[in-house]
Amino acid sequence: MTELAFLSAAQLLAKIKAREVSSLELLDYFWERRQKFDPKLNSIIFDQIDKARERAKAADAALAKGEDWGPLHGLPMTIKESYNWVGSPTTWGLPRLKDNFQEKNAIAVDRLEAAGAVIFGKTNVPLLLSDWQSFNDIYGTTANPWGEGLIPGGSSGGSAAALAAGLTGLEAGSDIGASIRNPAHYCGVYGHKPTWEAVSPRGQALPGVLPSTDISVIGPLARSAFDLELALKVMMGGDAIDSQAWKIELPEPPDKSLKDFKVAIKMDSAVSEVDQEIQEQIFDMAQFLIGEGAQVDFDARPAFSDEEIHDVYIALLRSATSRRQTDEEYQDNIVQVATLSDTDQSYQASLLRAYVMSHRDWLGVNQRRHELRHLWNSFFDDYDVMLCPAAASCAYPHDQAGERHERTIDVNGRQVPTTDQLFWAGYSGVTLMPSTVAPAGLNSKGLPIGVQIIGAQYQDLKTIRFAQMLEQSYRGFEAPPGY
Repeated sequence: MTELAFLSAAQLLAKIKAREVSSLELLDYFWERRQKFDPKLNSIIFDQIDKARERAKAADAALAKGEDWGPLHGLPMTIKESYNWVGSPTTWGLPRLKDNFQEKNAIAVDRLEAAGAVIFGKTNVPLLLSDWQSFNDIYGTTANPWGEGLIPGGSSGGSAAALAAGLTGLEAGSDIGASIRNPAHYCGVYGHKPTWEAVSPRGQALPGVLPSTDISVIGPLARSAFDLELALKVMMGGDAIDSQAWKIELPEPPDKSLKDFKVAIKMDSAVSEVDQEIQEQIFDMAQFLIGEGAQVDFDARPAFSDEEIHDVYIALLRSATSRRQTDEEYQDNIVQVATLSDTDQSYQASLLRAYVMSHRDWLGVNQRRHELRHLWNSFFDDYDVMLCPAAASCAYPHDQAGERHERTIDVNGRQVPTTDQLFWAGYSGVTLMPSTVAPAGLNSKGLPIGVQIIGAQYQDLKTIRFAQMLEQSYRGFEAPPGY
């Protein structure tokens, strides 16, 4: 059964429905792999295996009677730790929340289970989902299966590591600062950041938080772009209140081949320099697309500067996360901002200003965000997708010292702040648009490189379909050595 580990969710589901493998057999198979490989990865940090076995047995019994629970019937899968799942704590890595057992599932968890999924565990995250590494004082550190000394990404790092190592069939993550896209890139899997609010995040939040967080979304990670579409269609929709009056129907893209696509290519930015090997992989993909007959443009850009959209993103991102401050921290930050020089445009200065921004000032930044959003929309009148990096570098060694803005990564032989690469998260994220990450190749050290496929708002299925075509004709998931 070794080949089962790295099949797509769709392939596993086909085997279940064809009775080639039972749901219970597949669950036990993933569980055995977890026991074998996860001690060195630490990706799946909580399980309800007995509960999952009972559900898998029920799924098999239902199938034997000709019953179909839905598109995920009997599929064993895991979810990010930040989702509420009855019987499990939702901690976001905070020790004070280690006993936070919620009485209701997240809406997305209910929808996955209603579609037939067999959820058996939760995957690791960083503290408050606020890092591109995945470590916390409750569950420890998660490693990348492509190298135990390397980070898997964050904040859905456990999700991507478990998928890449063949420990689960499908995953559900979240993204406000590339938290789906970054781990997909580092671990060589697929990830989709949906259009904002296309999938209700209710139940994927800190205790007591009801409103959706600006920019933040939840969405799927998988070993195939076809699984992204399958899972997204299961997960999407409003919450119990909104869905009384409306439902979301993402536009089905025209039936195209690669030769019919108009593709913009962006390989680098003055705001966040990109490792040369990542740029080369995206360039090689562009050359392939040209060979397939696609219209490829290396110079096309929306009508705004990289610097401006990044400034808007950081202001709105850190405003969105500012409610995590205590009253004392808020007052201290007001004092710190008063001492900042007007010329200090560092990341930390921008963060502090956003943390104490007045509502009037926020309205002005939000106005510019929506102007940028419309400029993006005009850009996509002429182009189907834009291809760009998901991050500035490939996976790098664990570095847990100090604060994130104090840490650096190597980019083209220079040490640069890790926070620079937030640019690649916000380039589409701040304007609420979808992005799909797909494997693009390996660097000279054999580490995965992903490409980010950006599309217009609500064109989620177009970016995913483009990834599917790349998967079929260019490059797909590749398992890490040794698993």
